[in-house]
Amino acid sequence: MIIRETTESYIMIKQHDHAHISGEIIKHFNTGLITSGESIEDVIYAAYQHDRSWIGLDDTPIWNDRSDIPFAFSDYPLLPKLAFYKIGLDEIEECNAYAALLCSMHFCSFFSQSTDKDCIQFLKEETKRQSKIRKQFPAIDVTLLQQHFRLLQYSDNLSLYLCLNEPGAKKDKEHPWFKNGFKNTEMFHGKGYQLNARWLSSDEVTVEPSPFTSPFHAGLLYKKVKKTDVDAMGIAEAYKHSEEREQIILIK
Repeated sequence: MIIRETTESYIMIKQHDHAHISGEIIKHFNTGLITSGESIEDVIYAAYQHDRSWIGLDDTPIWNDRSDIPFAFSDYPLLPKLAFYKIGLDEIEECNAYAALLCSMHFCSFFSQSTDKDCIQFLKEETKRQSKIRKQFPAIDVTLLQQHFRLLQYSDNLSLYLCLNEPGAKKDKEHPWFKNGFKNTEMFHGKGYQLNARWLSSDEVTVEPSPFTSPFHAGLLYKKVKKTDVDAMGIAEAYKHSEEREQIILIK
């Protein structure tokens, strides 16, 4: 779950809904910025599906007693998160091996510096998965694979930018992850700088320079869960009874 707290409520966005926007981002990406358009449909699939691990976890949000806020993706208990990551990757691999390779690389990047034994074990298992899949593609273009991996990361981050920021936020009020641009996007910038984004209004975002073939609209599904409802019935019931809404955002 992606959580953005306001004075009176929690804006709650399911990970799989956030991933849908990631897919739309790559769907409209200008493949002229990478080596070729080869396998781009697999990359689009990876983006749409990369957070399917969270489908079961996000059905029933749980409360973080220490932080006094619902658990979000960033602080969710590690062991169930790792277990569901594996389930999601298994499901993706059943449908699209190349997409699973990209998603596995993406997840491993989260834990690359971890010294936790469970994270290390996860990395070992995913390294085996990646080796197995790469054998299915003996002629794989390593440069293009790396570009696809960075593109998946970028689609995830730009979608998170839309989710974690208050719509229309000024640059100095943005989430700290994105104030200075998007990491590892230099290869998509003609002059080797990071891509950056800013809100033009509450429903319009521009990326500079634009990596897209044309402007497009994306629908962000979310629930606005009132804190008074959480106090009255608990987070699970408050979330269940909150109305699902959609924000339409123009990205260009």
